[in-house]
Amino acid sequence: MISTENCLSCKKIRMLSNEKKCAIHVKLGSLLNSNDLNTNYIQGSSPPGVFVGTSNYPNVSLGPMVPLIQGDTSVLDTPELWMGKNFNEIVNFRHSLIRGYKNTHVLDARSGSNFLSQMQELSMTVKPIDSELTLSKKPSNILEFNEDSQPFGPIAPLSSFKLTNTSVDRRIEKAFYDSDLNASDAVTDLYQDDVIFSRIQRSFSLGMFGLKKRRRIVPTRWSITSVDNILSLKLIGLIKDNQSIDEYHVFHYNYLDNVYVVILTPQEWKFEWIEAWFDRSLLASSFPETDFVNEVQMSEYVSAEGYQPVTVSDWESYSGRKTYAKPGGCYYTSRFAVAEYLNSIRKQAGAILLREIRPGYIMPVGVWNVRESLRTLFKQKYESFDSLDKALNYSCNFLEIPKRNWINCSYLLRQAYYQRKLTDFT
Repeated sequence: MISTENCLSCKKIRMLSNEKKCAIHVKLGSLLNSNDLNTNYIQGSSPPGVFVGTSNYPNVSLGPMVPLIQGDTSVLDTPELWMGKNFNEIVNFRHSLIRGYKNTHVLDARSGSNFLSQMQELSMTVKPIDSELTLSKKPSNILEFNEDSQPFGPIAPLSSFKLTNTSVDRRIEKAFYDSDLNASDAVTDLYQDDVIFSRIQRSFSLGMFGLKKRRRIVPTRWSITSVDNILSLKLIGLIKDNQSIDEYHVFHYNYLDNVYVVILTPQEWKFEWIEAWFDRSLLASSFPETDFVNEVQMSEYVSAEGYQPVTVSDWESYSGRKTYAKPGGCYYTSRFAVAEYLNSIRKQAGAILLREIRPGYIMPVGVWNVRESLRTLFKQKYESFDSLDKALNYSCNFLEIPKRNWINCSYLLRQAYYQRKLTDFT
């Protein structure tokens, strides 16, 4: 094994950020330090955790996630608790969870099965629950990473699953048994009743909400974006009834070598998300199922270290959008975070969000990183300005990419700077 001191990638990461290891060493360290997986019998406390895969849809892999430890394991599958954690900690959380799976058709949510009922019961529990997995073979010791969902670890086909008596969340249970309530209303009601996002998403993924004849199991990655979309649309509908802010507000926040800047503008609702990836290879590995050839825009800017960032962006006007956003899940989760904040202060605004994904972001960890970073950002003090130009100039103090590059790749900024208004002619 090459030490981190002799690894050129690790040295480069240390020079560019606070991270001490490159992705290869973080993964390798977790794999080497993990518990012995030379067994097909797993006993431990599920956080609770359930995973639904995307492969072979509509026949999907579905199953529980259980670590080889007992006690309070809730942090292992609750992204809301991960803010401030480093890559090592996040990877170790996820690698400790062993996935058993069975192949299930997504429409089984309508007819049900004993196995699916177990998974649904598990998803409703309010605290970690002692569980037993018997796998048909020893689990493959792997780590999977994707920008749309949190990392996932060892996996093997499931022979049987047992869990102890559960203590369920009555709010979720009520929505589950209400087969006359549509799924979007169930998600919204649970959110308004203070059920955390990850619990709502987990139950949504297992086809637990909606009219009985329309229920279906939804892969974990897709369910995250679906819940973000449902909640953001609901909140946007509410904030459109509010007065707009009267100044330009600028927020900023850094986490995992991601720099976030939010500019709120004094006008009716509109929204734009722009993410700039310094390492194009990480962008491609983060979205393995997407062709970004026609989606990315190469920046004219080249960093001192030789990185030429590529940007992915999309936007919407007051009337919303009808097509899927190019940046995927990050667009919808960031839109949710902004709408949540504006609803909390009972105001309306336009929103331009800029994200620099710098070289210290060594591996994708999921859109929870964007959602929770922005939620934290909106708890910080903002700076106020009387013009967009002043707000953008201030924003660029925290960004490495120059101002003109952001304007060139932003629809809303170009519109604001270059499009003449009727008042210009009066």
